[in-house]
Amino acid sequence: MDSLNNRYRGAGLCDPALSDVPWPVADATAARALVARCPRAGVTPLIEAPDLAAEAGVGALWVKDERTRMGLGSFKALGAAHTIAREAAEGRAAGRTYVTASAGNHGLSVAAGARAFGARARIFLAATVPEAFADRLRAEGAEVVRAGANYEDSMQAAEQAARSEGLELLSDSSWPGYMARPLVLMEGYLVLLAEAAEQIARPPTHVFLQAGVGGLAGAAAAFIRATWGPEPRVIVVEPAAAPALFASIRAGAPVVAPGPESIMGRLDCKQPSLIALKGLARDADDFVTITEAEAEAGTTRAAGWNMASTPSGAAGISALLAARPGTLGLGPHARVLTILTEAPVA
Repeated sequence: MDSLNNRYRGAGLCDPALSDVPWPVADATAARALVARCPRAGVTPLIEAPDLAAEAGVGALWVKDERTRMGLGSFKALGAAHTIAREAAEGRAAGRTYVTASAGNHGLSVAAGARAFGARARIFLAATVPEAFADRLRAEGAEVVRAGANYEDSMQAAEQAARSEGLELLSDSSWPGYMARPLVLMEGYLVLLAEAAEQIARPPTHVFLQAGVGGLAGAAAAFIRATWGPEPRVIVVEPAAAPALFASIRAGAPVVAPGPESIMGRLDCKQPSLIALKGLARDADDFVTITEAEAEAGTTRAAGWNMASTPSGAAGISALLAARPGTLGLGPHARVLTILTEAPVA
């Protein structure tokens, strides 16, 4: 594990690339009301894991278990579904076609949200995405289009389709000129944090948040500061092969962080969401990267305590287990919150 203490904590980055970028939303009230309209809405459990806490050398460990979220197997169900629900409430969803690229669970959320609110979904998949996932998307009523050799190629195809056919692009990342929908999408993730805040016995002292482009981590960190104040130590976890947020904080500006392919596929993102980066620069205390071996070991240990997931889904647990004793302020006094973000791949 490599770690970086965030020197911008509290003030945030003052880079010109972020000057017009909005801050992540921190209030979950509106999102909870909207998501409740979804026929599949329901609260996921918070697991107390004393045996794993003892193994990690901390006083308590709580795991927010997103493996059953809306029957889709991932926290991602909250993002696109919330965005489409918001537009449906404004009379802007029915009959429209939402288009995106996906390497995993975001596409399922777009498909399910579109289906629930009278819209259509077209999901672009790269050649590397298994056909079994394409079948799951079709089962949710989505049109599936194969495009390109990797995620970046499929995202370009989705953007081109949106421009040329007048379709609704719904990405889970943000970039210059594309901020409105990702901001609303991130707001949907607040639902799981609000649930956890009601379920947890005491406020945590540490929160481990895995990040790809950073949408979940950025939303969660904003909620944590608004709800529990400055005390919880917020630790952002990325693959060593894709340290987009870590490298951006180190550089003091948004950067692309190329690297090899990671087994943490849903976190294997080389460029950060600008909204997430802006929020995390202000709200996160530390950025850490974990190796492939550390991710694999942590996933195995989580499964051994009845928390089977993927290396992406268990990355927060893996980082906790990989942390050296005494680092990141951890120890017997620590009360740790993590998120098990997805079910194991069938």
